Amino acid sequence: MMMTAGMAANAAPAPDSFADLAERLLPSVVNISTTQTLKNADKGLDMPQFPPGSPFEDFFKNFMDKHGGGNNPDAAPRRATALGSGFIIDPAGLVVTNNHVIADADEITAILQDGQAYKAEIVGRDTKADLALLKINAPTKLPAISFGNSDEMRVGDWVLAIGNPFGMAGSVTAGIISARARDINAGPYDDFLQTDAAINKGNSGGPLLNLKGEVIGINTAIFSPSGGSIGIGFAIPANLAKPVITDLQKYGKARRGWLGVRIQSVTDEIAESLGLKEQRGALVADVSPGGPAAKAGIKKGDVITRFDGRDVSEMHRLPRIVAETPINREAEVVLWRDGKKLTVRAVVGELSDAEETEQAKAAEKPSAKQDAGQTAIAGLGLSVAPLSPALRERYDLGNDAKGVVVTEVKPTGAAADKGVRPGDLIIEVSQEAVKSPADLAAKIDAARKSGRKSVLLLVQSEAGVHFVPLKIDATSSSKKDGGQ
Repeated sequence: MMMTAGMAANAAPAPDSFADLAERLLPSVVNISTTQTLKNADKGLDMPQFPPGSPFEDFFKNFMDKHGGGNNPDAAPRRATALGSGFIIDPAGLVVTNNHVIADADEITAILQDGQAYKAEIVGRDTKADLALLKINAPTKLPAISFGNSDEMRVGDWVLAIGNPFGMAGSVTAGIISARARDINAGPYDDFLQTDAAINKGNSGGPLLNLKGEVIGINTAIFSPSGGSIGIGFAIPANLAKPVITDLQKYGKARRGWLGVRIQSVTDEIAESLGLKEQRGALVADVSPGGPAAKAGIKKGDVITRFDGRDVSEMHRLPRIVAETPINREAEVVLWRDGKKLTVRAVVGELSDAEETEQAKAAEKPSAKQDAGQTAIAGLGLSVAPLSPALRERYDLGNDAKGVVVTEVKPTGAAADKGVRPGDLIIEVSQEAVKSPADLAAKIDAARKSGRKSVLLLVQSEAGVHFVPLKIDATSSSKKDGGQ
């Protein structure tokens, strides 16, 4: 295929050699060595098992006791070491690495290219972004490298990775950016750069660099069935890392923006239910009382399509955009509500540890029995009943519970396909409150008669409050059971 003149103008030429660049950058990359004391009481070696009276029994018992294993309470604690990489960002001795490289370490040592080793102190760390900032005290200024603009990197651009794979200090590998915005389920702000530059164990925390010698990523993870490089490595983008590193230097922790919403993806069915022309944005499933979103007038059922001048093309983008927004900034939020676009302004708050680590309950509920007076919602494959003291007790529902209770779900119905379970509460249908089973049935029948192919239910389950789109049968109608 012939390359056009425009494409040729934008493409960087392949270098004849990376030698000059590597020579300039290597002094700024350090090897990280950590030491952790393992108490033999819970970390000791397991003694091999032999039949009683075996001649090997005493031999191995003496060996294990001597070397700190087994159950000898007087055995000396063992020390474990681990290796990683980092890079200097300030001549005064500030070093960036991954948090997982120095996690649980008793001692951290940074080793420079010339072999000089210095004890490193932790300035700050952030588990969510897997970043840590260290400080070493050297008698002279150290060679530092700077961050580049990772947003400018394109798939196919050349990159270098420098680090300490398998303890082999100062290793340089070259490759390209293979993909952008990878979500590997490592954390809530996943937006990794993917590269085929060889990255192995020990490379974690080292820099991924462009041809200008700027850090555009921090090597963090690999995909490998064997544990070695197969050309699929992942790096934290510099533009995600820079504000976190700045916060770690100033406050010792990362400070993130907070909007106060629980969100979920917009599927094709949800988009059709809400009248959206395309599948995009973040659907608001719940709003924290008194939070920035609530104060701005954002409601359950709104779809956030743009935040502070940045498009929310998919749900996953919103948490990162909000997290990167300066605290106390008044941000413009573009919403889709009731078939219309509207704009509100929200003052971004600060995400607290409690809000960041909130987890849903995972207790199993008892199975449902047939309830007198329950209503079967035909076409959805479920039955519901009004809230009652017995149902509140059976499903552990609080006094503030609203809506109707799902009492039965047919295994082959639309509700079962979407994960609806007995004990869930249906709070709204198409963003209108549900007051009784008859009210729910009427709203479903009305949607069916108007030609709607699906309805959007607001459901409260063990996983929290979320929207569930359900297809409806155009020929079915709801009926009330006789209590048999």
